[in-house]
Parts: sequence; C-alpha cells; structure tokens
Amino acid sequence: MDVRDLPPEVIDRPTLEQILEMDDDEDERDFSKGIVADFLTQAETTLVEIEEALGEKDLKKLSALGHYLKGSSATIGLSKVKVDCEKIQNFGNNLNATGSDPEPSDEKCLKGITDALTDLKENYTEAAEVLKRFFDLDE
Repeated sequence: MDVRDLPPEVIDRPTLEQILEMDDDEDERDFSKGIVADFLTQAETTLVEIEEALGEKDLKKLSALGHYLKGSSATIGLSKVKVDCEKIQNFGNNLNATGSDPEPSDEKCLKGITDALTDLKENYTEAAEVLKRFFDLDE
C-alpha cells in the first residue's frame, strides 16, 4: 500500500510521509511502524484515562490528557483526532471549543468534553484501522 492510497480526510499524508522518510527500508518500514504501534498503544491508554478523568470531572487532568494526545496524533498526521483532542484541552482549561473565549461553567465544559470524546473515539477508530492496514499491524 502506498501513502497516496490513504484517505486524506483521515491521515495528513505529508506529515506521515516525513516519518516514512526516516525508514531505512521502505518495504519493512521498521522505524515508522514502531512509532505508529507505540502511538496506538498510548492512545488506547489515554482514551481510558480521559474516560476516568471525565467521570471524576477533573478538568485539569482532562486538559493535560487532551494536550498529550493532541501532540502525538499531530506528529503522525491524524488531523481529526488532533482537533478533537484540542477541544478537550480547551474545555479542560475552561475555554470554549476553539480556545478563543473563557467558558466559566464547568458543566458546559464537561458537556463539551463529552461531545468531543464521542467524536474522538469515532475518528480515532477510523484512523487506527487505516494505520493498522497500512502498516500491516495485528489487532
């Protein structure tokens, strides 16, 4: 499978191509495959931690987890996942979804995080399936 076969609405191809360029062997893709496999493991753990922090209504922790997953998803080119994580980060900092205005209501922020998490799970699942196929990763 070629990077041009990846759906551009799911994977930012130029970003992923930068990682693929670091591989010594284009066929094996050991370096990039390892990065993606590690990301998928970390993302699964972080999604569970976000669920737990949401249950605890811990906005600060939610912001930190959103920030963490935003950075790692951006690194490999998961644009929609990055946007969802940024919303979680912003709401966790008592800001609106875009981070442009304060949102003093914790309840509104928690509702925003709940909605963003629903989108995040859907977008992450789609991206993970694409990456697993591309890198031939076992379930």
